[in-house]
Amino acid sequence: MKLLITCLFVLFSCNPQKQGSSSGSATTSNSGTSSASSLDVESVRKILLENPDIIVDVLDAHPVKILDGFQAAAKKAQKVQQERQKAESFDKPINIALRPDELIRGTKGAPLTLIEFSDFQCGYCSKGFQTVLTLLEKYKGKISFIYKHLPVIGQHSRACAEYYEAIRLQDPDKAMKFHDELYANQGKIRSGGLKYIKEVTAAVGADAAKAEADIKAGKVKARIDEDMAQGRKHGFSGTPGFLLNGVAVKGAYPVDHFVGIVEELKKRGKVKL
Repeated sequence: MKLLITCLFVLFSCNPQKQGSSSGSATTSNSGTSSASSLDVESVRKILLENPDIIVDVLDAHPVKILDGFQAAAKKAQKVQQERQKAESFDKPINIALRPDELIRGTKGAPLTLIEFSDFQCGYCSKGFQTVLTLLEKYKGKISFIYKHLPVIGQHSRACAEYYEAIRLQDPDKAMKFHDELYANQGKIRSGGLKYIKEVTAAVGADAAKAEADIKAGKVKARIDEDMAQGRKHGFSGTPGFLLNGVAVKGAYPVDHFVGIVEELKKRGKVKL
């Protein structure tokens, strides 16, 4: 409503003759200025509240123009908000303490750290994984990647995460293969369920019986819960969600978006490659 009032105020200010004829007042003062231009927002608000038909008449007369204006203003406001949030994310990056036994792809201790909160049944996460692979190649030797769990999508999301962590306890390389196989065959997770997950566990060479025992022991589940709590604490409610040196990226953005963040980090002197 405030936006509409402001728009109408501008409309009145730009059309003093129309305002004068509708109110019966003079269109100009002795100083030669429009009487409408001297109205403040509160005065216009009062007029509209007392004469709501004015709003209806304007909307009826110019529905498309007004709707287009609102949509353009909303897009502009959204862009401004995103830019503001982006600037704040560089000034106040999100720092997540990494465990000593984190499974790291790429180079441990590299200047770039990419963390992902993901779900094995999330289609956008599959796209995000392709972006991760591209970034690992582009910044080879300069980036480390850590996968964290936010299983919120499908019926078997939690089971996938549990078996991944159980396999990691046996062999990190086998856990990576398990990860890649599931993301390459997400449809089979839906159709095959737990049976398929166990088949992949065996296919990567992991001990399925030991994996099941570790899951039941509770340590694996606690680790996943910890990841989920971290993600939600820092505003990740959907997947995928990324942190590139603490700069948040919510969604499966293309490679260029991440490259832009790296360039901004370099520009601000926050990273040297």
